[in-house]
Amino acid sequence: MMSTRYSAEVRAKSVRLFREHSGDYPSEWAAMRAISARMGMNAETLRHWVRQAEVDQGQAAGVTTESAKEVRELRRKVSELERTTGILKAASAFFAREYDPLLP
Repeated sequence: MMSTRYSAEVRAKSVRLFREHSGDYPSEWAAMRAISARMGMNAETLRHWVRQAEVDQGQAAGVTTESAKEVRELRRKVSELERTTGILKAASAFFAREYDPLLP
């Protein structure tokens, strides 16, 4: 999930810088620490963005950003539909009792 603290442009630029310059450092983590410091973020934030970009581009296994977004939207819709169903059930039970000719 993308942090709202950083814009999509900052995220994309940070990932691009890592990809372009990771070979200039003795390890991936060293590159992440240096680039994230330059971009004003935590190295772990950049590591997460890089790994998610790999998943999104099919270079690594995992749930893509688009799939995660779709799942969140579907869960929200299911929750809304469950609330609506509950309201309709309560209303239909109320009206069934109200208009039942067998009740005194």
